[in-house]
Amino acid sequence: MCRCPWLDQSKPDYVAYHDTEWGVPVLDDNTLFEYLTLEAAQAGLSWYTVLKKRQHYRQAFAGFDPVQVAAFTEQDAARLLQNPGLIRNRLKIAAAINNAARFLEVQQEFGSFARYQWQFVNYQPLLNQRQTLADYPARTAESDAFSADLKRRGFKFVGSTIIYAHMQACGMVNDHSIDCFRYPQLIQQVASLDLRSALGLTSP
Repeated sequence: MCRCPWLDQSKPDYVAYHDTEWGVPVLDDNTLFEYLTLEAAQAGLSWYTVLKKRQHYRQAFAGFDPVQVAAFTEQDAARLLQNPGLIRNRLKIAAAINNAARFLEVQQEFGSFARYQWQFVNYQPLLNQRQTLADYPARTAESDAFSADLKRRGFKFVGSTIIYAHMQACGMVNDHSIDCFRYPQLIQQVASLDLRSALGLTSP
């Protein structure tokens, strides 16, 4: 079975993530907050490093409930820095707490974070044509725009490269290679998905 060229197929948990999650359109806000938090934690590291710690993050960050995380205190941040299951970087932990508060502000303005996020691809996953590792960009015009707006709103650790990885993970783009078995599966899934309707938006 052919899979994307970036995937280390010797790691069963990595393969499972690729086969079942990566690139699937996400509309659930808590899941989007999870991806944002984990992508920010990844900065300077490999995604697999963070993926192995995912369950620890879920426990430490209240199941990625932004309401609870936004209420974390300095004492909570200090406790998280002592948690061996996390990436113990003071700036990244502070960013996660800050971003939870900013996330709630976006929810209040748009009704959901998903409504806000998906506007950057006009509520339709972008279909790309990747073949080799060299075909994968670190950033795109869409991730630049998304990143810039997040920064303007006070989010931290949301550079364009981080945000493009976020967009790939939550299905804003179909970046599976064209020979990967997931590529046509996601095309078919998206074809039957009316994102505007699912997000409670009226047609343009």
